[in-house]
Amino acid sequence: MTDTVQTTDAGQRLRAIVGVLMMSLGPVLMAFLLSGVILLILKVNPFSYYGYVFGRGLLSPTGVQATLTRMGPLLLIAAALIVAFRAGIWNLGGDAQFLVGAVFCAAATPLMAPHVPIWLGLLAGAAISAIFGALWALVPAFLRAYQGLNEIITTLMMNFLGISLASVLVKLVFLDPATTVPQTRTLAVEDRLPTLFGTTISSGLIIGLVAILVVHFMMTRTAFGLRLRVVGGNASAAVHAGLAVPLLTIAVFAISGGLAGLSGGVAILGQYGNVRADWNPAYSLSIVPLVFLARFNGFAAIGFVGLFSILSIGAESAARRTGVPNYFTLVTIGILLVMLAVSEYYSAKRQKAGA
Repeated sequence: MTDTVQTTDAGQRLRAIVGVLMMSLGPVLMAFLLSGVILLILKVNPFSYYGYVFGRGLLSPTGVQATLTRMGPLLLIAAALIVAFRAGIWNLGGDAQFLVGAVFCAAATPLMAPHVPIWLGLLAGAAISAIFGALWALVPAFLRAYQGLNEIITTLMMNFLGISLASVLVKLVFLDPATTVPQTRTLAVEDRLPTLFGTTISSGLIIGLVAILVVHFMMTRTAFGLRLRVVGGNASAAVHAGLAVPLLTIAVFAISGGLAGLSGGVAILGQYGNVRADWNPAYSLSIVPLVFLARFNGFAAIGFVGLFSILSIGAESAARRTGVPNYFTLVTIGILLVMLAVSEYYSAKRQKAGA
């Protein structure tokens, strides 16, 4: 009897694992399939296109190093989104928080670098980016916590404002007087984050990995994370349980915005060294569907962020060889988001039928 029960439990666990994999990987496969159909319509061989993409982003030594370097800021964005979404908060202002953090970091670190040890300059630059990213998230935080305003609207509004403000700051306040191109002063290569193991991989990758694993642990294994999940699951129940919902809401926004701002700082300290006017990589909105595919799981998010990094790096090479624009990667991500919605719809329908 015991053996039968154990066999049944094992079978149920296996079916659950297979179901989760299908829910996560199914939309990815469908997105690649439909993207391939679009490429055929454009008279481009999809096998050649994705061969160039993965050949550059995954199989080329220089491409792999570029992929891993890009993962650092993206993992911090994913960590920022996981904190917010697990707490039931839609922080869609990550792009502005990223840029505001990046601009202030890029403005301050080149000025500090000649006067302080390298490690202190890097630490200060990272702290500045995180602080300003968190500050930019506080307006929608207070509006949600004390006025009950929908944070989807307020974070998107702050997104537009932040992106514009970043450009204005670069052109008017933090402009490098030594260049004709509107940009901040450039942090010298020797003053940036060190690279790993004699490669060009920025140590920002380690920062991103540590951040997303810490966030995963915090949200799943700590009392603070449990309180945030309770607030996200049922705010009314959280109030009846005696939780300080407004303060927890502000804490979520501050942590999420701080991580997004730190992402901008890591991008500057590890890769770019400066910010040019009108620069916006729009990482945050691209990572949103990947976080949902990962079911807000930090370990799974690392894999999906890695896939996105491969696509974005490889698309640059594929664009030169096939004539397909770089932003075709965003088409694939858009299709992925639609496929995710379809997958969730049919999953909910099956659960209702089973009930």
